[in-house]
Amino acid sequence: MKYFLFIVFLLSIFLNTSQKEYAFEEQSVAAVMKRLGDQSIKHYPHFGIRNVSVENGRRLFHTGFSTKAGGGRSKKQSKHFVCTSCHNVAQEDPDLSSPNPTDRLLYAKEKGIPFLQGTTMYGAVNRTNFYNGDYYKKYGDLVIKARKNIHEAIQLCAVECAQGRKLKKWEIESIIAYLWTLELQMKDLQLTDTEKETIQKAYDKEIPTEEVIALLKTKYPNASQATFIPPPENRKKGEAYHGDPENGKLVYELSCKHCHENERYSFYALDNSKTTFQHLKKHIPKYTRYSLYQVTRWGTEPIPGKGAYMPHYTEERMSRQQLQDLRAYIEREAE
Repeated sequence: MKYFLFIVFLLSIFLNTSQKEYAFEEQSVAAVMKRLGDQSIKHYPHFGIRNVSVENGRRLFHTGFSTKAGGGRSKKQSKHFVCTSCHNVAQEDPDLSSPNPTDRLLYAKEKGIPFLQGTTMYGAVNRTNFYNGDYYKKYGDLVIKARKNIHEAIQLCAVECAQGRKLKKWEIESIIAYLWTLELQMKDLQLTDTEKETIQKAYDKEIPTEEVIALLKTKYPNASQATFIPPPENRKKGEAYHGDPENGKLVYELSCKHCHENERYSFYALDNSKTTFQHLKKHIPKYTRYSLYQVTRWGTEPIPGKGAYMPHYTEERMSRQQLQDLRAYIEREAE
């Protein structure tokens, strides 16, 4: 009996330790960072501007429309795309401190979300840098004022990426208001028990906060990096990797078909028919807008009279291995 009670006692200690609750765990990352004294985030929505609302931002983001101040529907932001054409609104990396396309593809399958060119807007307001890396090569000086300004980043995306009209001030503020509903939560971060203890002490002002702020900033991305890479030099041979067709199937289903099935965002329809795969296989080594190497790494330009185009995948959004896996799947299905 004494032995049994001792075991129960040990279990209670273990359970109480493993299930310890911390005051910050149910809060947002921004709220905790603000309490710790971090002042890096400046882009909060201005609800004092007429017609600014979370709902208007949500509608603009998902449908391209919103409600005008005097009533009625606003002019559509773009006739080609909506924000969700290229951006998820859910967490897309299992570990926010280590975003990479390999883990992201498997996570997308698990969560039922697409594998897209643009980074997710989940946690976008927690970043302080935008259009990073090689995006200067594509947009030139337009990215300079967008790099550290979410307002300019949204406007750049609306006009250049979405091939649409310029957003009004209240529309941008509404989108920012909506994005704040997608801010990171402390429970999203991969924190050890030791780190939680340290954060709690800083949260309670028991220890200096500077090092804890720096620690937290390693747990999620401050920016979304972008490295432009060209197609393989020898397109007939392809990338120097053995292609895995089953992994390539995931890329095709979660990426290619997401935009091209039933011409959702494109005039080029894709499905699972043999003729579709044969057409794709035929164009693999070519330099046409139907070549998977060409469009994945260079994208396509808008056709005159048709502003829709295909954005390309950076190395951070689709790896060389994944591109070769996609080729292996297409070639298998074409047989």
